[in-house]
Amino acid sequence: MTDSFSPVIEFRSVTKSYGTTPVIRGIDLSVAQGEVVVVCGPSGSGKSTLIRLVNRLESLTSGDILIDGHSTASYRGAALQRLRTGIGFVFQQFNLYGHLTAAENIALAPRKVLGLSAEEALSRARELLKRVGLSDKEASYPSQLSGGQQQRVAIARALAMQPKILLFDEPTSALDPEMIGEVLTVIRQLAETGITMLVVTHEMGFAREIADRVIFIDGGVILEDAPPEQFFLATRHPRAQRFLRQLLSPLHTTGD
Repeated sequence: MTDSFSPVIEFRSVTKSYGTTPVIRGIDLSVAQGEVVVVCGPSGSGKSTLIRLVNRLESLTSGDILIDGHSTASYRGAALQRLRTGIGFVFQQFNLYGHLTAAENIALAPRKVLGLSAEEALSRARELLKRVGLSDKEASYPSQLSGGQQQRVAIARALAMQPKILLFDEPTSALDPEMIGEVLTVIRQLAETGITMLVVTHEMGFAREIADRVIFIDGGVILEDAPPEQFFLATRHPRAQRFLRQLLSPLHTTGD
């Protein structure tokens, strides 16, 4: 959580199109140091594209994104690599290397990118596995881990680069329901550390708990930007109201 506004991420009139199809339409958005911003919206709304633009997994069509006040629109090569080094990304699919153990998956980038020795990188990996509750899985391969465990390894891998910003793209969407809680617990703990986070999720109860702000996006446009209590109890935009009714209504049904 943050008390003063010091922008770390700034979207300035950002657009993204695929051919003639616009996906992001002129978005302006600022995220403060230590702020946890949840991005939600219906399928195909542009929310995943929005966060993928931050570390340039997707290229801008127009506009600019500033990180710590520095324009990233023209970043290429080494500059782009430096940008990505400071931004951790956790994907829907875990994207672990199947031929590497959990510890090796985590240690790889610190060795290759940061130049840590094998011993230093392994020590960092062990510390992070402990942090995500997987100390006993150091030598396990991805095929030997549950989906929730693999995603926790993926989170540890993102943290291994000691990023200033963490991006999560529907981190529980590929998990069985009984595994979602263990991943959300780790993210919840991270939210309390002061790291800046952008989280795309459909887990609305979780969003309400961890978010400093909730961004609702549809059609590539931000329709609502509000504190969680306002968004969930008194959202103003009719489209956001309909979205919440549709998403939350199953939570209020009972059955065998």
